[in-house]
Amino acid sequence: MKWKSRNLRELAHIVCGDSEHFRYRSSSYITEFFQDCDLDYTHDGSTRWAWVASRLEEVLALPHASPSVPPDAFIRIIRATLDKGDAQEGDPDRSSALAALNAVLVREGWEAFFDEHGLGQLRHNATNTIAQMANPHRPLTPAEMERRELLTTYLDKCSEDELIEEVLLPLFRQLGFHRVTVTGHKDKALEYGKDVWMKYTLPTLHVLYFGIQAKKGKLDSAGVGRPGSSNVAEIHNQVNMMLGHEIFDSELNRRVLVDHAFIVAGGEITKQARNWIGNKLDATKRSQIMFMDRDDILNLFIVTNLPLPKSALPLPKVTTTFDDDIPF
Repeated sequence: MKWKSRNLRELAHIVCGDSEHFRYRSSSYITEFFQDCDLDYTHDGSTRWAWVASRLEEVLALPHASPSVPPDAFIRIIRATLDKGDAQEGDPDRSSALAALNAVLVREGWEAFFDEHGLGQLRHNATNTIAQMANPHRPLTPAEMERRELLTTYLDKCSEDELIEEVLLPLFRQLGFHRVTVTGHKDKALEYGKDVWMKYTLPTLHVLYFGIQAKKGKLDSAGVGRPGSSNVAEIHNQVNMMLGHEIFDSELNRRVLVDHAFIVAGGEITKQARNWIGNKLDATKRSQIMFMDRDDILNLFIVTNLPLPKSALPLPKVTTTFDDDIPF
């Protein structure tokens, strides 16, 4: 990521606290700030804002997944800058600080905001995706564990169409896929073994096409389908249909083949099912098919901080009060 010098200077003044509504940081506190962001930088005593601007430029040059996802270190810097514990007099909710920071970020195509937990987040305006340090294997916070349990309950009761529309579509859009399209799942018209197809643009600007075959319940290798589960042989046939059938990309005005396929299960994909389908695939197709089960969906959905489906949210508590003066 390459920022304009003017914007780097203004962001550096904000980090140093030279701007109104932000905590003033002397040399030692600037070092402490970067250490809190897991960056091994020590201020050398030179002009504060110039030194910070150089460090910010280094951070923005770190490897990152795509233009819409900044380096993790930069996300940590934005969150630390918006820490509500550093609220200044006259700005207790940090709304003025947020506005001042956004005046800089918007010129580079970004916008900061506070989520429902009061944590600073960063949104890429062009793609409307939220920049997240999305490591699905990290320990979850208590608030995230609570949201995970609510989503688990939702997956137990939702239909296959709800799984696709309320969970998978928002998730893959947030992960950077675009042109996410549902292919006639409700009426099975022109589905050809896939429920969703989508595109992913590599940093080299090459485009890969993905298809999703989604099942609500468990995926196993039992000879007869059990209640709430699907047979892996059926999924294998549908995936082969997906990989062999062309899709029409209206942006390019031509037909293309699906490069990779996701098999997504709202329940567990058993070890036997994974082994069976792995043995059925030859070496050329083995890299084309990927698996996601319930745990993968839950962890990715939570760490990317996506809002839960409305029907997954708990009902608000209703308290009834009685006035002793009103006769019954």
